[in-house]
Amino acid sequence: MAERQGRAGERRADPEQLSGALRRGAVKKNVAAIHIGGKLTLLQRKLSNVLLLNAYDTLLSQATHRIDARTLAAMIGYNSNDIDSLRDALRGLAETVAEWDMLDDKGRQEWGVSALLAHARLRDGVCDYAYSPALAEKLHDPRVFALINLDIQRRFTSGHGLALYENCYRFVRTGSTGWWPLDVFRRLMGVDDSEYYRSFKHLNAKVIKPAVEEVNRASNIQVEPEFKRMGRAVKELRFSIRENPQLAMLDIDDGQAARSQPVYERLRAQGVSDRLARQWIAEHGAEAVAEKLDWVAGRDGVRSPVGYLRAALDNG
Repeated sequence: MAERQGRAGERRADPEQLSGALRRGAVKKNVAAIHIGGKLTLLQRKLSNVLLLNAYDTLLSQATHRIDARTLAAMIGYNSNDIDSLRDALRGLAETVAEWDMLDDKGRQEWGVSALLAHARLRDGVCDYAYSPALAEKLHDPRVFALINLDIQRRFTSGHGLALYENCYRFVRTGSTGWWPLDVFRRLMGVDDSEYYRSFKHLNAKVIKPAVEEVNRASNIQVEPEFKRMGRAVKELRFSIRENPQLAMLDIDDGQAARSQPVYERLRAQGVSDRLARQWIAEHGAEAVAEKLDWVAGRDGVRSPVGYLRAALDNG
């Protein structure tokens, strides 16, 4: 696995050496996934995002997922020789409980709980891992998600900063998170069991202000906290959100660019799903996909154009 040096000597994955979902650079995170795991360390939070990106396309069709351990370390900007820390981070994900409370596809309230990872194993330089079926279904749910850019997440040096970014980014189009009771915010930041942070003074000084500063400095959005008081006590807060003009080039495509390509309509006409059409355009480029479409169209006796096209793209 080829690596290259990033800022301050950090290890980074060489995009030219990545394949499949890992080349996308952004992972869809269901709101349920974002709103749990607040107690994750910075390394664990980055790791969970890369594992989800790697597994996303086959979350519902495969029970176990695999990734080269050196690739995994490089993608989170970590020293690939420090296997002990990687083991500790994986163990932390397996020991962290995911809890979701949301409406199901029929509008019924659904509560669930699961370990973030059902299992993880390092063997012969490869990490294989699995999600519980119930959590995999929630992580794959396309209805409500945020796109977490892995290039941006590497810029974060604190878990609180990255947690705030993940919880704010999905509201960038509405401009505000809406009001969160302080207890909810403490849970999102992973400090809900700390007596020290029951004090708003400490929470503001040690969590809110540093996290806001890092999000505004390191990411493609800018946030500003607002506080709602009852008497003199702060009871709720919300964050106004706008795009960061200094980092606009790091913003994340929501799929509209791919859908505007003429080749997208050709793929859809062949029965290719929206997600797969956008994935192929992102991975191979519109021109290459169009060439393969023309090539498949010129073949006689093709019973499954989509399967033939997939093979043509994957195997050249």
